[in-house]
Amino acid sequence: MRHGKKVNHLGRTASHRKAMLANMATSLILHKRIKTTVAKAKALKKYVEPLITRAKAANNTTIEQATHNRRVVFSYLRNKEGVKELFGTVAEKVGDRPGGYTRIIRLGQRYGDAAEMCLIELVDFNETLLQDSNAKKKRTRRKSKKASEAASEVEVKDTKEEAAGNHEASAEE
Repeated sequence: MRHGKKVNHLGRTASHRKAMLANMATSLILHKRIKTTVAKAKALKKYVEPLITRAKAANNTTIEQATHNRRVVFSYLRNKEGVKELFGTVAEKVGDRPGGYTRIIRLGQRYGDAAEMCLIELVDFNETLLQDSNAKKKRTRRKSKKASEAASEVEVKDTKEEAAGNHEASAEE
């Protein structure tokens, strides 16, 4: 029985699982979003979020600690481009976020084997959701009841004046 065991083995040996998670983490960092199964995405989330935290912490520490964090992350990712992107672009974007750097969006089932599929993405890099949230923040406040009544009275007066003007113009013709 698996009581208290938190690691999802994903039906693979330890070396295969480590290599797969390293490759998936590198792809996630480089492409900002990947499509995979829900089980792999949940395992990847536990794998990559501590690495992002290390990259974020490296920007606020001494050179020795930053170098140490880079080497530790490299031992997990095993990809120079991935480490460079993580400590550069990704660490800058998530600098003020206290955690929760990834999001899992479920997509439904795969046709071949009915596996539950999902997108896993870095939260701060989804441009469409960022634009939607900015639009919601910029919404204007609702008018008070008195202000809306005053505005409707002005509109009524304007329409009455226009109607009177139209009658006079038709009478002159």
